[in-house]
Amino acid sequence: MTQPPPDPISQLRKPPWLKVPLPGGANYARIEGYHRQQGLNTVCRSAACPNQGECWNNGTATFMILGDRCSRSCRFCNIEQAEALPPDPDENNKIAQAIAELELRHAVITSVTRDDLPDGGAGQFADLVRQIRRRSHCRIELLIPDLQGESLALKLILAANPDILGHNMETVPRLYPQVRPEAAYKRSLDLLRRIKTLAPQITSKSGLMLGLGEEPEEILAVMTDLREVNCDILTLGQYLAPSRNHAAVQRYLHPDEFAELAAHGRQLGFRHVEAGPLVRSSYHAAEQVRPV
Repeated sequence: MTQPPPDPISQLRKPPWLKVPLPGGANYARIEGYHRQQGLNTVCRSAACPNQGECWNNGTATFMILGDRCSRSCRFCNIEQAEALPPDPDENNKIAQAIAELELRHAVITSVTRDDLPDGGAGQFADLVRQIRRRSHCRIELLIPDLQGESLALKLILAANPDILGHNMETVPRLYPQVRPEAAYKRSLDLLRRIKTLAPQITSKSGLMLGLGEEPEEILAVMTDLREVNCDILTLGQYLAPSRNHAAVQRYLHPDEFAELAAHGRQLGFRHVEAGPLVRSSYHAAEQVRPV
């Protein structure tokens, strides 16, 4: 059978500013070995983050809780979509111990989306914050799913009082049906609104992937929406397709475009905007807020 010609969009060549060095260094080896020995998950590896080498060599890693299987099938994400296993009852203990032993000053914790759990995994997040507080003097940043809009689940996390609480919008509303079919733009925006309404002392954060086919005015509209719900920190990065089975990259944005968006974000009133081709949610996370 004759194979169809390759999709020209999926064959876009990466520009030079997206090339990163191979991972290495003493800290990289230390963190990589620790995760392997303890059986811990990181979004750095599961989501194929291009900054893994830089961040790990600088002694920073984002921990991923609630397993490595997601209950949703977003077309941009490299994490496996499959029937999830029950949460590991010892997971939080292992992560809190790792943060203490690695002497991290800023810990970032995210998760797969667990729509199969009654609270969406909120209890696991809250318990982990408390365990870290007991063992470390460490700033805690959580990146949470939308919890299906459940108010009680969000309140459970807020009661644990993390320093930073993030939830990514990911893309513009028009592209949600193609890119995030099981998510809802308004639900995600409402979650960020409730964070600042219920716990104004907690720094809120969100992020967008660019290059999925959004128009410039759509990006600016989402940024405006985020400021209207008092989102404090914004990250903007280039979408990179993990495989040919994922949503294709429609365009590679030049670094100058990211710089212009960052300037616009500052004009809108974001406390900090981290924008660039290789930026991800936890990239330079420790530098985005005041030192501990």
